[in-house]
Amino acid sequence: MNGDSSEVLGLLVRDIGEAGVAEMAGSPGLAAAVDQHVASLRDELGEPDEDALMDYLRAFAEEAFNRGWWPDSTRDWEFVRIVAVCWMMRQASTP
Repeated sequence: MNGDSSEVLGLLVRDIGEAGVAEMAGSPGLAAAVDQHVASLRDELGEPDEDALMDYLRAFAEEAFNRGWWPDSTRDWEFVRIVAVCWMMRQASTP
């Protein structure tokens, strides 16, 4: 990502991640898809803390942008992955 990477990452977390986490309550399909991504992420990362999740999200977003992905209104694989990471960050910050 370019020099605005922190801003873009913040937008991803707020506009996709947090909104998606909130939407999970009323969307069993989204909740199930996020659950599958969370399981996959735990297989890959173990039980990461918030910093490790932000590092993962930064690298994930950079790779997605480099191959031409951009967030829009569809619930594509990348969207669900970002929601899953944000859900895990929320869980990691809960004592």
